[in-house]
Amino acid sequence: MALTKEQIAQRIAKELRDGYYVNLGIGIPTLVANYIPDGMNVVLQSENGLLGMGPFPYEGEEDPDLINAGKQTITTVPGSAFFDSAMSFGMIRAGKVDLTVLGAMEVSEEGDIANWKIPGKMVKGMGGAMDLVASAKNIIVAMMHSNPKGESKLLPKCTLPLTGVKCVKKIVSDIAVLDVTPEGFKLLERAPGVSVDEIRLKTAGKLIIEGEIPEMTF
Repeated sequence: MALTKEQIAQRIAKELRDGYYVNLGIGIPTLVANYIPDGMNVVLQSENGLLGMGPFPYEGEEDPDLINAGKQTITTVPGSAFFDSAMSFGMIRAGKVDLTVLGAMEVSEEGDIANWKIPGKMVKGMGGAMDLVASAKNIIVAMMHSNPKGESKLLPKCTLPLTGVKCVKKIVSDIAVLDVTPEGFKLLERAPGVSVDEIRLKTAGKLIIEGEIPEMTF
């Protein structure tokens, strides 16, 4: 069975390391904050000016003055710091963010990402994604493997306007975990109950399969 959005976030949380500074993009990536392993010291950065973002608040405990870059209510942790956008983007552009987790509409087999605009639809702008993909040390994409029409979102070349070029390192989709390599998408893990053949069928870009592909664990 394909993973839920929460399961995608839970799998991505396994990529976190102690001491990381991490930026979580809008959508599925924000859920990663709920699955940070106990005892691990990870500092979450939000580009609207916060270091030390906590998990989402419980219903009824929201503080409307505490929001992330996607305008969702959040919590803070002891030692959190607030600052302006200039300092926030200074951190990002200086390479201080160890890992960025972003959603995507398309990813190419070369690691290009398109995640901000669909031609003909109203958008408010690219936001901080352009700076993040240009500056982060590691970029993981959380996404659905196919679009609502059933078409692959992992492509030989992106068809939508690009956010960044050759920057994505890993993809966790609802059916697979893949590394982006110079040779193409390398299949590392498959969702429980999902076959390699199904992943191959739903991946338009070059897919590399070596040996037995294990199921994901959480």
